[in-house]
Amino acid sequence: MKLNLKNPLVFFDLETTGTNINSDRIVEICYLKVHPNGNEEAKTMRINPEMPIPAEASAVHGIYDADVADCPTFKQVAKQVARDIEGCDLAGFNSNRFDIPVLAEEFLRAGVEVDLSRRKFIDVQVIFHKMEQRTLSAAYKFYCGKNLDDAHTAAADTRATYEVLMAQLDRYPDLQNDVAFLSDYSCFTKFVDFAGRMVYDDKGVEVFNFGKYKGMAVTEVLKRDPGYYSWMLNSDFTLNTKAMLTKIRLRELTNK
Repeated sequence: MKLNLKNPLVFFDLETTGTNINSDRIVEICYLKVHPNGNEEAKTMRINPEMPIPAEASAVHGIYDADVADCPTFKQVAKQVARDIEGCDLAGFNSNRFDIPVLAEEFLRAGVEVDLSRRKFIDVQVIFHKMEQRTLSAAYKFYCGKNLDDAHTAAADTRATYEVLMAQLDRYPDLQNDVAFLSDYSCFTKFVDFAGRMVYDDKGVEVFNFGKYKGMAVTEVLKRDPGYYSWMLNSDFTLNTKAMLTKIRLRELTNK
């Protein structure tokens, strides 16, 4: 099956120093760009995270400090990555909850402006979990009938994710071969920020998704408790979360 694409679709995977989207860094990025005509381009880059790679992370992906000592930092390649994904939709495995937020944080730290809000995101893991409830290796075996060699290397995981999505489209007639449909289907909740600290309710209103104000409209909370904004900006939230909160606050101030 050929994917029905209006824009190029970039399947990507990150290997990182850990699982904290606020503070951990990319050590490897791989992306497979699939064009509407079916042509493919693949690229893998090792990244110097400018911090030690914890042993437990290296045990998963096999990348050690010495492997990235002479590699470029993300800031040095950020503009190149931004150009490569310009005008593309994005797909990955657990990407909505991890890879997209981490990538957004890295762009912000590098000072490279990339508007991801206009992109469509397909999370193949969400489709898989809705259908079968398994891991990527199991998904690859289940859908493609093959063992996933070199699991937890970015290149292998990226290619496997692409193949799994193609097999899912073949297997499930209810799945439409359409990026907009797959993007909507692979989202459990519509996030305002990539970390999911704020979400849209069923009326399209931004509400907090954590803490004492969970379920309350962001604008109402900022009116009722002005100090909450400062608290969030000075706390350990992602740069993207702080930026989206500021955007909402400025919008309300402008509309007064």
